[in-house]
Amino acid sequence: MNKLAIATIVAMMASTQVWAIQGTISTANDTKKGEIKWQARTKSYLLTMKKGKTDVSAEYPIDTVTALDIPVPPGYEKAVEMVQSGNGKAAIAPLTKIVQDYKMLVWDKPAGRYLVEAYIAAGQAQKAYDTATGIIAEDKSAAWTGDLAPAYWQALLQLGKMPQLENCLRKAASSGDRASSAYALVMRGDMLLAAGGDSQDVYRQALTDAYLRVALMYNDEPCRDARRMAMNKAAQCFEKIGMAARAEGMRTQAKAL
Repeated sequence: MNKLAIATIVAMMASTQVWAIQGTISTANDTKKGEIKWQARTKSYLLTMKKGKTDVSAEYPIDTVTALDIPVPPGYEKAVEMVQSGNGKAAIAPLTKIVQDYKMLVWDKPAGRYLVEAYIAAGQAQKAYDTATGIIAEDKSAAWTGDLAPAYWQALLQLGKMPQLENCLRKAASSGDRASSAYALVMRGDMLLAAGGDSQDVYRQALTDAYLRVALMYNDEPCRDARRMAMNKAAQCFEKIGMAARAEGMRTQAKAL
């Protein structure tokens, strides 16, 4: 085999999803543990497990699956810490691998969220958008609910894709998911600031129409992260209108959540 052929095979192997991930799959009537792989063509999971020395496989259409229990991917927590500490660029490579390897296997959307945030922090909004839409292609609802959605909306906002963003926010508000509704309201505040420029009136409107509403109205546990985000953004607005004590108080409340 020539060097070009070998190089081609190596490249294909490097870009191919890991064959399967160890985990547990549950339906209404059954729970099984084994190696799980997503099958995009049939929209189903393939579970392979040992029966003695024999591999036995079963296919589970996505609509029949009630839960997937997949261990935390290696390197995930460290990559998240990088993004949260402002070193998102270093997290791009490990998060990209997790998104690829764990396609439709629980961790693709949380990892996708932080990967999109890393690209945005690095000033690469188009790559953030491309990453998000690649995940959403497998699960349309990820555009308006769940881990990925708020980061995806930030990419839409930065790219000026307002009709798409408005459509996502409407669906989030009507989804019945409290956390999605809270994040959608936070994004409304972000949109006001993006459109209004550096104006005290705009900062006040973002506070009253968005951030403070989330801080006061979304006290339930599923909304905790959205509430913390809203409080930190509210603190920034309070600083802009010269209310430093309110800003500090808001940050203190956010840290306590």
